[in-house]
Amino acid sequence: MKITRFGNMGNEKPAVVVDYMRYDVSAFGQDFTEDFFGNDGLDKLKVWFDLNKASCPVVDKEVRWASAIARPSKIICIGLNYADHAAESNMALPSEPVVFFKATTALVGPNDDLIIPKGSEKTDWEVELAVVIGKKASYITEAEALDYVAGLALHNDYSERAYQLERGGQWVKGKSCDTFAPFGPWVATLDEFEDINNLRLWLTVNGKTYQDGNTKNLIFNIPFLIAYLSEFMTLLPGDIISTGTPAGVGLGQKPTPVYLKAGDVIELGIDGLGSSTQTAKAYCA
Repeated sequence: MKITRFGNMGNEKPAVVVDYMRYDVSAFGQDFTEDFFGNDGLDKLKVWFDLNKASCPVVDKEVRWASAIARPSKIICIGLNYADHAAESNMALPSEPVVFFKATTALVGPNDDLIIPKGSEKTDWEVELAVVIGKKASYITEAEALDYVAGLALHNDYSERAYQLERGGQWVKGKSCDTFAPFGPWVATLDEFEDINNLRLWLTVNGKTYQDGNTKNLIFNIPFLIAYLSEFMTLLPGDIISTGTPAGVGLGQKPTPVYLKAGDVIELGIDGLGSSTQTAKAYCA
């Protein structure tokens, strides 16, 4: 099953995606929130949709794709989780996962504009595979970790490198600007995939390919990350774990880094998770 949301910002509604068509499932009575995921919402929705698909309105193609889930309790990100990206960043391979947070206010729809922060000169891109937690997890084992997954999604972990690396403190400052977490177009349940450890992910800027990686190259795989994080915090239904980016970010370009400017068009995608497009716009108060 693939789920998403649609509509104007602040008035989003839930939908199910079938063959790239969106079906309005507002009549089901729940948005895709912590309560939905934590109370077997996916299973209940599947049964309901099988019975009611014929009466569900088809969403017009021109209607905005919203963030595929409602605002989660937290967005947890993993840094340097591909060896090639660690190398281009001139950083050592981590012996344990590098963990940081992204503010939930950064979450937007997959095709919403990227707003370059006021005064920013180093806004960068990062295509990433995101995991959505399906039920409360605390001190779980790696062997049982996938039982706690609601689904997977496409995420662009935008980063302002000066804020992240040159302003002191933690990475969260460079990760949390408004519009820095376009999410979707949909969340796909695990039964939609043959092998989540072999998914191609890619990103282009103005038609030029910068990132072209595969989840088989993750240093720490998805089950390990979920179990690892559950040692340090309770994972709640709907929480997002963004699992890291492969080589090809703007910071790593040689001989000179490449950063985003107003008018740039960023496209990205992952096998089975669709694609998204953002247009960079200058900050305007």
